[in-house]
Amino acid sequence: MHFMTMHTPPKTIVAGLLMAGLVVAAACSSPQPAPAPEATGVTAFEGARVIVGDGSAPIENATILVRESQIEQVGPAGQVQVPEGAARVNLAGKTVMPGILDAHVHLRSQSRDTLIEDLERRAYYGVVAAVSMGQDQGDIPYQVRNESMTGPNMARFQTAGRGITAPEPGRTEVPFWVSTPEEARAAVQDNAQRKVDIIKLWVDDRDNKYKKLTPALYGAAIEEAHKHGIRVTAHIFELDDAKGLLKAGLDAFAHGVRDRDIDEEFVAMWKARPEVILVPNLPGRGVTMDLSWVSDTVQPSELEKLQAAAAKEDPEAQKLYGIQARNLAKLSAAGIKIAMGTDGNTPYGPHIEMADMVAAGMSPHDVIVAATRNSAEVMGFGDLGTIAAGKTADFVVLDANPIDDIANTRRINAVYIRGEAVDRAGLRQKFMAAKPTTE
Repeated sequence: MHFMTMHTPPKTIVAGLLMAGLVVAAACSSPQPAPAPEATGVTAFEGARVIVGDGSAPIENATILVRESQIEQVGPAGQVQVPEGAARVNLAGKTVMPGILDAHVHLRSQSRDTLIEDLERRAYYGVVAAVSMGQDQGDIPYQVRNESMTGPNMARFQTAGRGITAPEPGRTEVPFWVSTPEEARAAVQDNAQRKVDIIKLWVDDRDNKYKKLTPALYGAAIEEAHKHGIRVTAHIFELDDAKGLLKAGLDAFAHGVRDRDIDEEFVAMWKARPEVILVPNLPGRGVTMDLSWVSDTVQPSELEKLQAAAAKEDPEAQKLYGIQARNLAKLSAAGIKIAMGTDGNTPYGPHIEMADMVAAGMSPHDVIVAATRNSAEVMGFGDLGTIAAGKTADFVVLDANPIDDIANTRRINAVYIRGEAVDRAGLRQKFMAAKPTTE
C-alpha cells in the first residue's frame, strides 16, 4: 500500500477502491495449451504475430521454439526447424508480446500471503515482474523475492527495501529519515547489506510541509550506492530537483517532472546522460474510463464502485496530466529512454498506464518497448523484456494486435512464465474464494 501525498495522482482513487476488496467474479477462460512432453521438453508456438519488444517490425506467422524455460529460436515459420516430438501450440490469429514489467509499485509486503497474492494478480494480467519502491521492511520481501524466481503463477518480485527521505513526521516511518550525509550513507549501507535491487530516494517537500533532501544528502546517497554497485532511482516533483539529481549521477527517475513544463536545458542535460531512464508514472487523465474489462477479477459490487469513480470528468486531474504528458512527449521525442511504472497497487494498472502513455503522444509500439525491454533494463533483468533466443520464455498471447490499438494488451488469451502457462482459471477460483482485504 503506498502512502498518499498532495501530489498523488487521481488515478490512485481507483487503486484505493480496488484494494478495499478484490474477488473474482467470472470464469471466462480460454483453454490452456498443452505442456511440452517430458521426452523433449520442447514446445513450438506457431502461427502468431510476434512483437519482439525491441522496436523492430513484428514477425508475421512466427514460430517461437521454447526448450524448458528458455526461448531457443524465434523467427518466421519457414526459418525455424521444429524438432520431432516437440509439442505444438497453434496461435494462428493471435499476437504475442513480451511479458510486461512494472518498474514502480508498492505491494502489500507486510505478510507473505498478501505479497504473493499481489504477484499472482499481476501474472494474471500478463505482468511478469514488478519492483516495490521503498516501503518494504523486515525479511518477508526478501524471502518472497527468492520464491518469485521459480513460482509458475506469480510475477517476479524486486524490492528497494526501505527508501530514503528527509524527516517527514506524521507520514510513514518505513523509509530511512536522514539529515546528514553520514546518515544517508548509513541508510544505503543498511539496504546494501540486505541486497536490495535498487535504492529509492524521495526528493519532495510534500507541498511545502517538510524540508526535502538537499543535494548534499542525495549526492552522498547516490555516491554510496554506486560504491556498492547499486543503481538509484528518485521520486521527484520539481524541475530544479530533477536537474540536481541528474548532475549528482542518478540512474533513473521514478516520476516525471510535475510542477511545470520542462525546458531545453533539462532536455540537453538528459541527452548528455542517455543511460538515465524515465519511469513517468502518469497521473490519471481525469476523463471517464470503462473498466468492464476487469470484471473477471473484480467482484461486481467493487467494480460498480470503481466504475463510479472512473465515470467523472476531473478538470484539475486533466491539468496535472497535461503537464506530465507534454513532458513525456518531449523527452520521448528527444530520444530519452522511457520505461513503464504504475505506482500504488493495481494489478491491471500497467494496461491503463500504457494507454495513458499513448494518449500523451507516444506510439503504441514505443509504449510496448517501454513496458517490456526498457522496464527490464531498469530492473536489471537481462533475460526478460524481449522475445529472442536466450531469453526466458515469459510472454503474453493476445487476441488482437496492440500496435493497432494499445487497449488490445487487455485482450489476454494466455500468459506464459518460464515457458509454462499461467493457470488463469485456477487463479480466478482462488481469488473468488479469498476474503476481501481491508488494507
